[in-house]
Amino acid sequence: MSFIKVSMAVMALAAVLAGNATARDDGRYSGSPLKPWFDTLRSAKGLCCSVADGFVVADPDWESKDGHFRVRIEGEWIMVPDDAVVTEPNRAGRTMVWPLKGPSGTSIRCFMPGSMT
Repeated sequence: MSFIKVSMAVMALAAVLAGNATARDDGRYSGSPLKPWFDTLRSAKGLCCSVADGFVVADPDWESKDGHFRVRIEGEWIMVPDDAVVTEPNRAGRTMVWPLKGPSGTSIRCFMPGSMT
């Protein structure tokens, strides 16, 4: 393979990876007063927003039983590991989950129960 073809392949790969790296924070929440809090939000598994995109969970899609949580994602109930539960007060007020999809299925990086008011 010629040097030019290799260089073009490397540049194309770098462009794809750079696009994926910036996809998490597109700036739409940059003006939110909660952005600094979300940026540091963590469970015992680590920072929530660093590797997973979080989203709000509707009340029918999560529950607590015997001190443990489970959440329904894409029609499947998933047990929330105890070390994925965010223990600090919920400033957003709504239930949120940060799932990770991998070869063995969906796991939960962080889960933050709502204020339940």
